[in-house]
Formats: sequence, C-alpha cells, structure tokens
Amino acid sequence: MSAISIGQAVVLGAVEGVTEFLPVSSTGHLKIVEGLMGIPVDDDAVIGFSAVIQVGAIAAVLVYFSKDIARIVSAWARGLRDREERYHHDYKFAWWVIFATVPVVLVGLAAKPLIKGPLASLWVVAGSLIVGSGVMWWADRTGRHKRGEDDTSFKDAMLVGGSQILALLFPGFSRSGATMSTALMLDLDRVAATRLSFFLGIPALTGAGVYELKDALGTGAGAAPLAVGTLVSFVVAYASIAWLLKFVAKHTFNSFVVYRIAVGVLLFGLLGTGVLHG
Repeated sequence: MSAISIGQAVVLGAVEGVTEFLPVSSTGHLKIVEGLMGIPVDDDAVIGFSAVIQVGAIAAVLVYFSKDIARIVSAWARGLRDREERYHHDYKFAWWVIFATVPVVLVGLAAKPLIKGPLASLWVVAGSLIVGSGVMWWADRTGRHKRGEDDTSFKDAMLVGGSQILALLFPGFSRSGATMSTALMLDLDRVAATRLSFFLGIPALTGAGVYELKDALGTGAGAAPLAVGTLVSFVVAYASIAWLLKFVAKHTFNSFVVYRIAVGVLLFGLLGTGVLHG
C-alpha cells in the first residue's frame, strides 16, 4: 500500500504549492501537516514524496517565467557560439545560476544521512522557523533596497545560491526566506530579491525531485499520489507566485516574519504537549 493516500496527496500538494516560494518554509509546513495527519515525517517514502511534488511547484515557475527563461537560455546558447555575446548580462546570469547551484548540491549529497535523519526533526523545524524569522526581519530592515535585477553580479548569485544550504540543513529556515534575506542584505530591492530566489531555485529543486523519484516510488509512495500531489502543487504554486510578486512590490516582509514566529511557537507547543512527535 502507498504510504500516502490520494486525499493526503491533495492536501500536501496544496501546502507545497502555497509555501514553496513564500518565505515561510515549505519543508517545515509539510512536516507539520504530515505530523498532524499521522504521517511519519522521517519515513523514506514520505521524504521522497515531499521532494518529488516540489517538481510541480518548479514547473509553475518554468511556465510563469517562460519568457524570461527562454531569453536567458537563448543568450547562453548564443554566447557558447559567439564570443561577443558573452558580454550580455543574460549569458553571464545563466552561468551564475549553474555555478551557484553547485554548493547546495555538494552539501546535499554529503549531508544526506543528516538531512534525512536528525535534521528532519520537527524540533529543528520549529527552531529554524523562529531563528530564520529574525534573520529575515534584520535583512529587510537593514537592506537599502536600491539595486534592481539588472544590477546583480556573480558574487550576488553565489552568496544567494549558497544560502540555500541553510534551508537544506535546517528545514524550517526556508529556502525562499534564506535566499531573499541574503539578497536583501546585498541591497537588492524586494522584487529583484524575490525573482532571483525563483531563478536560483529552479535547478536545485528540480534536481532534488528527479534524484528522489526512484527512491520515492521504490519505498511505497505510490505513483498515483505522486502524480496528484505534483499536479495540485503546480496549480497552487502558479497562483502563489503571481500573488507574491505583487505583494513584495508594495509591502515589507514583516507579515511573513510574524507568521513564521507564530507557527514556530505553536509547533513548539504541540511538540511539548505531545500532540505532535518530533
């Protein structure tokens, strides 16, 4: 039997779609919801399922930013053939995304036993939600928000891409939260920080989903729940992306900070009273 039912897949797909690109930790929310539904958060099939349905969210990014991605990939392809094209920002940006993905891939492979073991604890999720909130609040408050997307550099991409390691090791910190906070510390404006977070997440999250697919199917996740969860994740994530870009253009990240702290405190309470087990 599948470790996850169709109904549970719908719920988890919706949670993944809503939270993957909001700076609130999709991994943390998935683990909380899994715990509330009685699904073992450290089960191999469950961990694999969570990684695979991220592909639905990534597909939403690919569709939403299809014109930007086509432009960047075209510039990269032209640059491989024509030296003059290599001075184009889009060509350089394509390489930056590739290089910025390497650190998180290496750490992910090296620390896999920890990521799937002790660091998968809900106690870690709760603590990371709260600590990450402090980082986000400080970054948004101190960042000067004066640099746009065209002002990004190789250094920016490497630092923002490398920050994904925080979310990889500490589920609850939030990949989006870590990357957006780092971008804000580098004085990018909120929209540029958000878009950079999207682009840098594409290879890392897609790779994680593909890497986990065989293990997810082989450990009892079930093909039907995986398909349903991924589809729901895609639809919900697309709407979430559109909303987030409009939101950050006019608002600070303070509402996310408050929400994360509330969820972290609530989770500590549920774990402390035995309602959830970490």
